[in-house]
Amino acid sequence: MCVPRFTTFIPPLSSFILSMRPSFFHHLHPPTIPAAQARWRHTLGAGGTAVFLMLILGVTGILEMFYYVPNPAEAALSVQMITYHVPFGGFIRNLHYWSAQALIVVSGVHFLRVIFTAAYGRPRRFNYLLGLALFVLSLMLNFTGYILRWDVDICWPLVTGTNLLKTIPLAGNFLYRIAVGGGEACETALLRFYTWHIFALTLPVVVLGVWHAFRVRRDGGIAAPPPSARQDTARLPRNELVRREVLMMFVVGILLILLANFFPAPIAAAMTGKPSLTAEARAPWFFLWVQQLLKWGDPFLFGVLIPSGILIILALIPYIFPQPAERDIGRWFPKSNRWAQAVAAAISGVILVLTLMNG
Repeated sequence: MCVPRFTTFIPPLSSFILSMRPSFFHHLHPPTIPAAQARWRHTLGAGGTAVFLMLILGVTGILEMFYYVPNPAEAALSVQMITYHVPFGGFIRNLHYWSAQALIVVSGVHFLRVIFTAAYGRPRRFNYLLGLALFVLSLMLNFTGYILRWDVDICWPLVTGTNLLKTIPLAGNFLYRIAVGGGEACETALLRFYTWHIFALTLPVVVLGVWHAFRVRRDGGIAAPPPSARQDTARLPRNELVRREVLMMFVVGILLILLANFFPAPIAAAMTGKPSLTAEARAPWFFLWVQQLLKWGDPFLFGVLIPSGILIILALIPYIFPQPAERDIGRWFPKSNRWAQAVAAAISGVILVLTLMNG
């Protein structure tokens, strides 16, 4: 991850970073990387920012666990207690919420950047799949975390999302029981979703995240053309790379603090009695496009097959389209992978339009 130079504005911080002795964190990076591909306008800082956001989510999530009660009768009340009565609880919850929302956006930008710079070709095809799996797991973590609020706003998304599993031929009821544990979703599913959020999704994210980072290093670091095809042969030492990453963490941290202070995370009244679904019920913003699709017809077709088809097409991009030319790897919008760019742009555009239609 790389960022613009901020030393003009914050020289004391820059001087401190430059004086840092090499550490284990430094040695996670290759000794040098191509300077052209290290610029912020190339990487957008998305990969490293995603890692930073995951670290914030881990720390703030652990702090919330000290007070959160995964019981249908007490969950929403414990969220209210964290927000209004625990010292700095509201700030920690807001920080957790905005980090989770930012992670979806940043991960999506990182994924598209990989496609638009042809950074998915051999030997990076498998790591491309790991990155896609991490993006999907991040969506699922965000959704399960949304359900843990257990207030009146979560019942429709929970019922709709889990009922989509029932529409899958043969395995639908089995998958529903795995996800919900039986019974009515809005009455009994909280503990199951808490387990999914804390263990069954978080642990794979940690494992795949470490594997993904390892493969980046193993596959040669940041994607770049072979030395013979580079116009700029300069290389960036890892101390400078770490300096830029720390500066980006500082900037992202400041933005998150501002969001957490001035824009509280959503909170609604606790569910009491038998939950009821209202016409105003809405899915979380990252699934609004699926909600719009469901308005058009068969739940299995529009809620399962089409989203699954989109995921499969994205996963197959490195395998079904022509491999980008070596000279184009690491360059924005190269000619040799125009088909992949067109497919990714079309899918992104359709999802954006559907989201805005239901926004």
